[in-house]
Amino acid sequence: METLPPVSLILTKLNASHRVFEHKTSIKSIEQAAAERGQVVSQVVRSILFRIGKDEFIMVLVAGPAQLSWSALRAHLGQSRMTMATKEEVLCVTGYPIGTVAPIGIASPIRLLADKNVFVHDEISFGSGKRNTAIMMKRKEFQKILGTVEIGTFSKEDS
Repeated sequence: METLPPVSLILTKLNASHRVFEHKTSIKSIEQAAAERGQVVSQVVRSILFRIGKDEFIMVLVAGPAQLSWSALRAHLGQSRMTMATKEEVLCVTGYPIGTVAPIGIASPIRLLADKNVFVHDEISFGSGKRNTAIMMKRKEFQKILGTVEIGTFSKEDS
């Protein structure tokens, strides 16, 4: 019997309605992931971790292939210096390896920001904590599970 991915186990304990999608092949691009899930690329939510100080991190959710606007993030945070977390930091802070990260079940409490375009579609998908496996769920359920999120205009297409 195959075990559920970590994020699915957490969502199940929270009685959150969701589906687990297992890809048949290794995912090489966000476009491939979306196509195999029967979604458009903007329904795929990426969870990106940034270091904003010594042992201080934030996570930013972005829809699809949109590029983050560093200037918009810096302005929102009131920070001039920030860097993307290393793969070691991502694993340590979130408990998930890069490519599987989700904003749910994070190992350390963390400030969560989301580009407004994350919440456009009725259904979204995101990392499950397991390679080549995604969580798919309704946007409203996702928002409820996330709790406090700072929503803003953080992608270059919007800035």
